[in-house]
Amino acid sequence: MKVVLTTPGRFHTFALARELHAAGHLSAIVSGFPWAQVQRENVPRKLVKTFPFVTLIRFGLGRIGLAHERANLVLDDFRAMALDRYARRWARDADIYMALSGSGLRTGLSVKRRGGVYICDRGSTHILFQKRILEQEAARFGAPAPMFSAKKIRRELAEYEAADAITVPSEFVRRSFIAEGVSPDKVHKVPYGSNIDAFFPSGGPPKDSFEVLFVGGISLRKGVPDLFSAFELLRHPRKRLTIVGSPTSETPLITRLAPDGVRFVGHLSSANLKDIMSRSHVMVLPSVEEGLALVMGEALACGCPVVASENTGATDLFTDGEEGFILRARDADTFADRLQRLADDPNLQGRMARAARMRMTTLRGWGAYGDQMISLYKQILERKSTNSARAAERLSDETPCIT
Repeated sequence: MKVVLTTPGRFHTFALARELHAAGHLSAIVSGFPWAQVQRENVPRKLVKTFPFVTLIRFGLGRIGLAHERANLVLDDFRAMALDRYARRWARDADIYMALSGSGLRTGLSVKRRGGVYICDRGSTHILFQKRILEQEAARFGAPAPMFSAKKIRRELAEYEAADAITVPSEFVRRSFIAEGVSPDKVHKVPYGSNIDAFFPSGGPPKDSFEVLFVGGISLRKGVPDLFSAFELLRHPRKRLTIVGSPTSETPLITRLAPDGVRFVGHLSSANLKDIMSRSHVMVLPSVEEGLALVMGEALACGCPVVASENTGATDLFTDGEEGFILRARDADTFADRLQRLADDPNLQGRMARAARMRMTTLRGWGAYGDQMISLYKQILERKSTNSARAAERLSDETPCIT
């Protein structure tokens, strides 16, 4: 079984590439990043095909302060289409071609014409669902509506239609596709793994304060204003909320909403992130939309309970009331209540911390993700082969006998 993958950057696709290579199935992975930025992913150089030119232009404009949201949309569209055309040369003999959504339509159709399988891999909710929920969130706070490229929307909808299967990381994402009219039989949930080897407890939280942690982009999508509201309601004489993550175009609006006791530390290395997770009593992720937030698994592996919205994919990672709490998005009062429970009951926090570590030791990291994906590939290939044979039989039966 020969598998070719395409991704505009790195994302989870390189983790899958490593698992496929270990199983002897990876023919190539095509990335829009330069080799210098993907070589640490530990995939053999001969299997990595890079087309980085548009990405380098995008990064270069950002460094000199000329990048803006509309320009980035145009460049992202161009990169996706250029990457799609470039991938065709590497997917000629592929049995399975799997591309991150938005970057695989032409090559996917080419693979299908040859009798291969095209899989659209979507890391977030259905693009129309995503657009709608993010526009609603912007309206809540009087922010400009997020920009969505009309070309990208048309391209993704065409991919959903053309693909033999759509893979998604969580039940929340799967339900968004079904809500938009996609057949449940076409949408396959395969939850991401976690890099649990790099995340483990390196200490513990202090006893004389209550440390709350957030990790992610500082954006409305991540529910940061709701986190601020919940933190403000929390009653504790020495509470602190640490925000780890990169700024976005919405950050200036969001920081103005920050209450006392909030500190912003920017982006951290994995080692530093592990330490701050280990020293936090709880990590909170109240996102309104995403696929499956990998930072939740990292926090749990460090023994840090997680309080997250259902819209993070949390239900596919841990159990409400065991390793943390899973709540409705946009419900600051309930988030505040769960934080208060943890602040008031150190024994509860300790039980959840131990359960979090135990939960992550029972998982196999990215190995399980790779195994499930390989199993899915084989099922789809077998089904396609069976359907082709049945179609050939019907054609034979319907062909008139000429004597």
